[in-house]
Amino acid sequence: MWVLFAVGSSFFAGVTAILAKCGIRKTDSDVATAVRTFVVLIFSWLLVGISGAWKGIGAIEPRTLLFLILSGLATGASWLFYFRALQAGDINKVVPVDKFSTVLTILLALIFLGEGVTPAKGAAVVLIGAGTMLMITKKKSDPGKATDSRWFLYASLSAVFASLTAILGKLGVTGIDSNLGTAIRTIVVLVMAWVMVGVTGKTGLVRHIDSKELGWITLSGLATGASWLCYYRALQEGPASVVVPIDKLSILVTVAFSWIVFHEKLSAKGIAGVALLTAGTILLAVL
Repeated sequence: MWVLFAVGSSFFAGVTAILAKCGIRKTDSDVATAVRTFVVLIFSWLLVGISGAWKGIGAIEPRTLLFLILSGLATGASWLFYFRALQAGDINKVVPVDKFSTVLTILLALIFLGEGVTPAKGAAVVLIGAGTMLMITKKKSDPGKATDSRWFLYASLSAVFASLTAILGKLGVTGIDSNLGTAIRTIVVLVMAWVMVGVTGKTGLVRHIDSKELGWITLSGLATGASWLCYYRALQEGPASVVVPIDKLSILVTVAFSWIVFHEKLSAKGIAGVALLTAGTILLAVL
């Protein structure tokens, strides 16, 4: 069942990127992140209430709580950098850089979580890394549009924190209901996101969010919540070194929708990169 949850996480994560891009055309990325997190918080705690998982709050061990908090902080940092990158760069260029977290996460999981290093897994990591590198291309500026070259830095930092999120999240959902763990993490992310909005003096921008973009941001939050719930359920039951790359196949969904919605096309090199990413992930999944 954990494979199905990982696939579900992948689909919703891919949809999230498209919906989020629609919601930050005019809206500041930090403000959008904070609003999205609020939507995720309501969604996750609603499911905790429906499932009765809230009964396990009193049984959470201090160590587990610590890892959940650290995972939430890493998630918040990853989101902030990710959506800044999305605002500055094209989806087809930002997402592959962010997905490089897959390689780092796999290596960390194999080494620190004791999931075993084999030649086949090594080959899979090489395929995923090579595919990611092929998909990373320099953003071309549109005529009359200012170019923000910092998108690559933002996307890279997002990848680093995303890899930490997966490892800490795996440790944080051990021994507790995954839905409850997700809901607790979301509180941390929410606090972090709104602190960032307050520190940067962007609180007043919340009242001026375009109604249409607010709708896209809300849908993005719902998709994120669904992705998280599936992701941490999969992490709880399956090996992180396999769950994470399956989740990162969301890039297939993102690429397809970015072509349909934003008319962002992949080059031949990009298509080859997607093929290698997919091959590496399938290899890991069947080992």
